[in-house]
Amino acid sequence: MARIAGVDLPRNKRMDVALSYIYGIGRSNAKDILAKAHVELAKRSDELTDEEVVRIRDVLDAGYKVEGDLRRDVSMNIKRLMDLGCYRGLRHRKGLPVRGQRSHTNARTRKGPKRTVGRKAPAAPSK
Repeated sequence: MARIAGVDLPRNKRMDVALSYIYGIGRSNAKDILAKAHVELAKRSDELTDEEVVRIRDVLDAGYKVEGDLRRDVSMNIKRLMDLGCYRGLRHRKGLPVRGQRSHTNARTRKGPKRTVGRKAPAAPSK
């Protein structure tokens, strides 16, 4: 099993699919990386030689930001927006949708489960 950028690639998958298991690499980036490393797209991850793994690692190190570095950059960008107090930062801080989606209804992914507000229990019948 090949280990690239701190990620164990899945067994018996095509290399263009297997590379997409690394955070920051999609299918198109995977194809570009394999072309630069001179590895066939259809080659299975089990069939990789050590030399091919080294070439793929070299291509990744040379021009791609993946895994920990990319996650850190994304979280720092969000933190910067929140510190600035701009509109997008405020939406991140409140846990609401950031990109202009409707939030009066829907937006349950960001807002979490529905919480009923202001509803009182019915009064008990008196005798």
